[in-house]
Amino acid sequence: MLILASTSAARKALLAGAGLRFETSPAQIDERAVEAALLGKAPEAVARQLAEEKALDVSRRRPGDTVIGGDQVLAFSGELLHKPADFDAARAQLDRLRGKLHHLHCGIALARDGELLWSQTQSARLLMRDFSDAERDEVLAMEGEGVLASVGAYRLEGPSVRLFAAIAGDYFTILGLPLLPLLTAIRLHAPHLLSQ
Repeated sequence: MLILASTSAARKALLAGAGLRFETSPAQIDERAVEAALLGKAPEAVARQLAEEKALDVSRRRPGDTVIGGDQVLAFSGELLHKPADFDAARAQLDRLRGKLHHLHCGIALARDGELLWSQTQSARLLMRDFSDAERDEVLAMEGEGVLASVGAYRLEGPSVRLFAAIAGDYFTILGLPLLPLLTAIRLHAPHLLSQ
């Protein structure tokens, strides 16, 4: 069985859209502790390590299953930003990103029986427009609670796309799951899971 170590709606939709049969089982790791242990490391390395830890954690509890771990890190002005706690935090985060460039680094990993099979990181660059406060508030109202589950306080697959001037990178990576490299890895390490 293929297991997604996440309850992310975007990741679930991407896997379902690719025709994969899977179950979800969220990882039980302390993400901030993992980040703290990697202080000073490149954001790409942090994203990859988080994805690996999630895949390994769930694979130890699901013997014989192939587990996908994924994590996304938003790097901006030398720091890592996290999911906003509420709409005030979402507004403040969007204000910080307004008119500026930021990077999303998405780690992805496969594990089975507590052993890592494969991992990598994909990255994207995103430039936000210099939008008005009214535009920001309108987009947040349209998005609703969904933005609180996003590291950037936005969803590129939703109304938040209005806030962007340009993106460079894989769309699936921006949504939180580098789908094409993942499918290649599944073909290599668990091809039977693609033909169920």
